[in-house]
Amino acid sequence: MAGMPPIRVAMLAAECEPWAKTGGLADVVDALARALGRRPADIAGPVDVFLPRYRNLPEPASTSRARTFRVPDPRSPSAHSDVTVIDVPADGYRLRLVDHPAAFDREEFYGDAAGDYADNAWRFGLFCRAALEALRADEQPLDVLHLHDWHTGPAAIWRDERYADDPVIGGAAMLMTLHNLAYHGWTPRERLTQLGLQPGDGIVQEDGTGIDLLRVGIERSELVNTVSPGFAAEALTPAFGMGLDGTLRAKGDRFLGILNGLDTTVWDPALDEDLAAGYSRADRTGKAACRADLLTRVGFDPTDDGPVFGMVGRLDPQKGFDLLAGASPTLLERGGRIVVQGSGHPSLADPFRELAVVKPDKVAFIERFDRAMARRIYAGADFFVMPSRFEPCGQGQMIALRYGTPPIVHRTGGLADTVSDEVRQGGAGTGFVFDEANVAGLIGACAAASVMRAGGGAAWQGLLDRGMAVDFDWTTGSAPRYVDAYRRAIGIKRG
Repeated sequence: MAGMPPIRVAMLAAECEPWAKTGGLADVVDALARALGRRPADIAGPVDVFLPRYRNLPEPASTSRARTFRVPDPRSPSAHSDVTVIDVPADGYRLRLVDHPAAFDREEFYGDAAGDYADNAWRFGLFCRAALEALRADEQPLDVLHLHDWHTGPAAIWRDERYADDPVIGGAAMLMTLHNLAYHGWTPRERLTQLGLQPGDGIVQEDGTGIDLLRVGIERSELVNTVSPGFAAEALTPAFGMGLDGTLRAKGDRFLGILNGLDTTVWDPALDEDLAAGYSRADRTGKAACRADLLTRVGFDPTDDGPVFGMVGRLDPQKGFDLLAGASPTLLERGGRIVVQGSGHPSLADPFRELAVVKPDKVAFIERFDRAMARRIYAGADFFVMPSRFEPCGQGQMIALRYGTPPIVHRTGGLADTVSDEVRQGGAGTGFVFDEANVAGLIGACAAASVMRAGGGAAWQGLLDRGMAVDFDWTTGSAPRYVDAYRRAIGIKRG
């Protein structure tokens, strides 16, 4: 808003690309922080992004400062722990790594093969407390504390319960962004002491059974958003609210959807060094070389013109990998081929492992996180499949559109907000959308897509052109909406 002073923003998040990533949360935190950094009229100084220093984080090329803080710790015999906060210059923001080996020097971020770490409440509570102490030490009043998902719920508690009168933290407005409502950070009664809480505390659920850290963050934040308008509407219903629909409805107009963006400098097929050839909306000739390169790499015949369906993501029931597995026999029978990259639930991986063994010239399964191969799939597949049962926003379909690969998606959340159906809107669509999250629906959309591709000509080229023309750039789209949300949250806090 013109004439208004710039605001100081700090983000707390469990992931941030390229430092720590399991999903879209990491991409959003990094891209949004950089986009905000390009708005000096709105944002004062660099945005601070606090992140745990996990074991496998890349070693920073340089650090600008490292300070150690005595942080209250309910698990420490002395009631305090020493936590170091390391400031690292990042691309347009300041990364602040919270270093405490006992909490974060582990093989995985959140858990192991046995499940979530039993002390996650303590780990992320310590992370939040250290971040707030580091901000206090800066002695610069904070305008907005931007929280991301359940891991930052303790910060909402501490602002109100420990720092309410603090001149730096106490007056900060909170915006909580919900990236995935399926994970709540539920802390049962017997683990409340990890947060320094007891069953009788007013923060804990009335029956004393525990605390839902995501719910607490929602309730205490001045403003709450999720990452697409479509999912914001769905989240108000029992079917998609994951038990929090009532809490979200109670927020009224203080709960909204802001569509995620796409970093168009990171995702640009014209400049992507992992591709066999660059191409653009104006000149897509390099895409054929990318297709041939992908098929050769996975052991397929590059001269076979049958449709290639690609899918990249976390092997999670939410993502609909089982729907693609169920549709695979029909797709293969009709001349299609399938390239899947992902890791996660073994039960979701098994069907693709088996298909890849039986039909190695038709099915490729890359069971790992491979950035370069993911880019080759986005560019080299004929269609990108995202049959998610629910999807707060999703980035894969945005990347696919930018790379000229029409997405095939289930009509839900951010997928419905970002992909228009060519079947319903002939000559105006950008992909193919099916209504029911089942195998039949996916097969039907794949069939329609294959028919259009086989027809070729102006209709097919027009579809590719419309997809590549969609603008999801953070700087012009989503970042200004977050600035508006920050200012609105500040008004609520101070009003």
